[in-house]
Amino acid sequence: MGMGTDAGSNVHGQTYGKLLSAGIPRKAAACVFARVIKESGLLKKLLYMGICVLFIIIVYFLVENGWRILLMTGSRNTFFAMMSRMKYIERWALMRNSVKENISEHSLETAIIAHSLAVIGNVRLGKNYNPEHISVLGIYHDCTEIITGDMPTPVKYNNDEICMAYKEIEAEAALRIINMLPDDLQEYYKCYFGGEEDSEALKLVKVADKLSALVKCIEEEKAGNKEFVCAKKSVMESIENMHCEEADIFCKEFLGAYGKTLDEL
Repeated sequence: MGMGTDAGSNVHGQTYGKLLSAGIPRKAAACVFARVIKESGLLKKLLYMGICVLFIIIVYFLVENGWRILLMTGSRNTFFAMMSRMKYIERWALMRNSVKENISEHSLETAIIAHSLAVIGNVRLGKNYNPEHISVLGIYHDCTEIITGDMPTPVKYNNDEICMAYKEIEAEAALRIINMLPDDLQEYYKCYFGGEEDSEALKLVKVADKLSALVKCIEEEKAGNKEFVCAKKSVMESIENMHCEEADIFCKEFLGAYGKTLDEL
């Protein structure tokens, strides 16, 4: 059918050209040409082809983006109920834990440490952080794992392709969570779900996240669990490579106390 249509188009194109070359006015030639097309059925063929192409484009769009549309149409006013489910998502899934840890516990500890780093930065280093804002960033920093689950670090960072794919999934999960809020509240919360532009604030939260992981390793080691020995070494190296003065001060002055018993505190 495609070859026939192309051939027909060429014939009609030549016909239109001959009409013009014969000295017939352009308007009259167009009328004659339109009548020829109508009588030959070419218009129906072109219309049919156009509908087919449009249908293919629509199907392609739905296949590529339909799941994103579904993600973005979450139920409204369910945001806080969803946040409460952080306590059901366990961390360190590949490790044998003496005491299990969920992302609700981890997020609170991250928020506390992030707040302390901001205060240290302001008081000791002359920075101008907003400790309360940074603390709230810490509270929500892992909440997309309610939808995605906690992917083990060795898997998440195994290669660039997996890392990028996981970040895209996190972004889609963040959109879904944001859409669980009423419209008038969404703008306020967006900065906690990938909309934060303050790189210094985000850096403190990332460091606090690592420090919380380090605290977990220390607690497991204190309980006699050797499963976290290598993890502790790896996390400490990550913190050192972040070159964060606030973290250096925190580790020097406060980290040692996490290894003490209740009576020693």
